[in-house]
Amino acid sequence: MKTKLPFVGPAYEARSLNADAQTAINCYLELDSASPRAPLALYGTPGTVLKFTLPNFPVRAAISEGGYSWWVAGNTVYKVDSSYTITSVGTISTSTGEIGITSNGVQILIVDGVNGWIITVATATMAVIADTDFPAGVKRCAYQDGYFLVTGLANSPSFWINQTAYDGATWDALDFASAEGSPDNTIGMIVDHRELWLFGDLSAEIWVNTGSSDFPFQRSGNTFIEHGCAAAGTIAKADNTVFWLGRDDKGAGIVWRADGYTPMRISTHALEHAFSSYTLSDAFAFTYQQEGHIFYCLTFPTDSKTWVFDASTQAWHERAYMNPLTGALSRWKANCSVFFNDEHLVGDYVTGQVYALDLDTHTDNGDAILRQRRTATSEGLQARLFYSSVQVDMETGIGQGNGQGFDPLLMLRYSNDGGHTWSNEKTASLGRIGEYSNRVRFNRLGAGRNRLWEISMTDPVKFAVFGAVVEGEPGAS
Repeated sequence: MKTKLPFVGPAYEARSLNADAQTAINCYLELDSASPRAPLALYGTPGTVLKFTLPNFPVRAAISEGGYSWWVAGNTVYKVDSSYTITSVGTISTSTGEIGITSNGVQILIVDGVNGWIITVATATMAVIADTDFPAGVKRCAYQDGYFLVTGLANSPSFWINQTAYDGATWDALDFASAEGSPDNTIGMIVDHRELWLFGDLSAEIWVNTGSSDFPFQRSGNTFIEHGCAAAGTIAKADNTVFWLGRDDKGAGIVWRADGYTPMRISTHALEHAFSSYTLSDAFAFTYQQEGHIFYCLTFPTDSKTWVFDASTQAWHERAYMNPLTGALSRWKANCSVFFNDEHLVGDYVTGQVYALDLDTHTDNGDAILRQRRTATSEGLQARLFYSSVQVDMETGIGQGNGQGFDPLLMLRYSNDGGHTWSNEKTASLGRIGEYSNRVRFNRLGAGRNRLWEISMTDPVKFAVFGAVVEGEPGAS
């Protein structure tokens, strides 16, 4: 008896593995309602191509402005042109940690939790903000209507703006306001649709520019959000809205997406179970769009994990780097992102290397990428099933001309106990280059009542999976 196996899906590893132990590592879903064969497909995440190496490390932040990209690596700021020529601009106070960076089109503001610096874009000159009224110690910054806005000062509900529009060097100690809807501290901010979102530990408020000559920003009516932020670095915008990792007086560890001013939960119970064992305070996120997929990339540095939400499919997957010597998986190498020179550039969290994300590259700067998918558990009313074969429906004939991937292999394992223990690994060829009719088939697969399947691949070739067909018969229970 042949049946289709619901093979393609998101990551969802439940509190009980016996209930659900799905993984999707370095592969993401794509919907195609017009395709009868593959209405839901699984594709490999982009590989990385080295574009340039900054002299200092790690790469901490980036922004595009004035026809250049600007990078903070270690304690040094660099300007990089479209030919990827690197010019050192100056140094800041810290060598590690998160950076606040924004631009008003003429100047770039950088804050690092100690001081603030202004870069004049036209001359590529950089100077520390010497004005004694500047709130030294702020960690976050944003821009709106000619004003730089800064916040994140320890144990403070306040935010500040520069005194004169488009002049980030002059500040007045009285040009500040405080989020007062809740007594928590203001830890982060973001500007979206010309509205200022102020995030506290337990709540959030929306402020707007009213044009008042006294202080232009005022709280927007009675708009108040009773979900705060667990880590200011996770506040990001994409898909016409704002995302963040939440905290409130009931708990922490839910990822929210704003629907207007209403927070909508986008994390799953499985993810929230994983987050419950993570350190949340140093988490950070960035977003990017590639081929219509809008990705919110959420990294937990202490626990070396990266989870990615795809707004186009509302599904999560994991991204990971595989150590070429040990095979161990760790967080994705991307530490920050900027769209520059028509490329998605990401900075390495260990080295000074900057890579382009490329869907047609199938390695991490030459290192193998592990792609893994574990299915939901299949069972037939708890009858014992004898499996004679599984055929994975995927793109074949994509081998390389020579070297690794000349005859690429797909690996298969299975578990009969919810993923607690696994069978020995079996392999099947995806076909050498041009062998498009090759069948990826595994035979003699034993018996079980609750069968979980896992496929994986490390060869540097295209990964495109559409489903699977299993052949088996019920036996004595």
